[in-house]
Amino acid sequence: MLRTDIENLFDAKPSGYTEADFRLFAAFKAALNAGEIRSAKPDGQEPTGWRVNAWVKKGILLGFRMGRIVDMSIDASRQPVFDKSTYPVRRMAADAGVRIVPGGSSIRDGCYIARGVTCMPPMYINVGAYVDEGTMVDSHALVGSCAQIGRNCHLSAAAQIGGVLEPVGALPVIIEDDVLVGGNTGVYEGTVVKARAVLGTGVILNRSTPVYDLVKGAVYAATDEQPLVIPGGAVVVAGSRAVTKGPGKEWGVSLYTPVIVKYRDGKTDAKIQLEDLLR
Repeated sequence: MLRTDIENLFDAKPSGYTEADFRLFAAFKAALNAGEIRSAKPDGQEPTGWRVNAWVKKGILLGFRMGRIVDMSIDASRQPVFDKSTYPVRRMAADAGVRIVPGGSSIRDGCYIARGVTCMPPMYINVGAYVDEGTMVDSHALVGSCAQIGRNCHLSAAAQIGGVLEPVGALPVIIEDDVLVGGNTGVYEGTVVKARAVLGTGVILNRSTPVYDLVKGAVYAATDEQPLVIPGGAVVVAGSRAVTKGPGKEWGVSLYTPVIVKYRDGKTDAKIQLEDLLR
């Protein structure tokens, strides 16, 4: 029923929204906050292992359409804040089991934050995101709209996890369980990072740049139909590849490319082990 009503309201834009429409959206947002619905979910029948829920993304976009810009300032003279009325900062209580360390972090309403998540300041989690148990979102990290973050991940300082809210049929960025995302790393454009992968400092993953696997002798790249998928347990570092023709070759130019240099082993685990004492 919720799905049908959201899709009907999205597809047939009314001249104005009624109280019943706002109650419907409030129920939709509550389901997002509770993790009962999400913009993408695991599906073993899909090549990526994930299926997009386009109707959920429609509901999120609907909220932007329904909202009006209002003053959300805590102190308007010092720090004015104006945003859509449908997406205030999310209200959370201590019994949710989420650590939000003081210092300027923000979590937008309409996202799932599981027990045991740690939020180091300042970080930002956008609407539609799903952050599972035991994950740490470090300082200056971004979890973009609709991004899906698994259990026991570490999004290191200044990591940027893009979202992908539009188009509604596009898979958002997926970070599966036990992934380490290094500092100043960027994951964009619906990239899927499979479980236990390690992304080294400064790695950039998107649809445009292929990934070279030195271990398996393979090259991974996005296609028109599928996003870039990083294999489970892969250790990815920032690398380069030489331009092989034209002026670039003559000038000795190299292009950035991510490189898989190994697959996770005991030595890797020891280096990146998350400390329970911090949680």
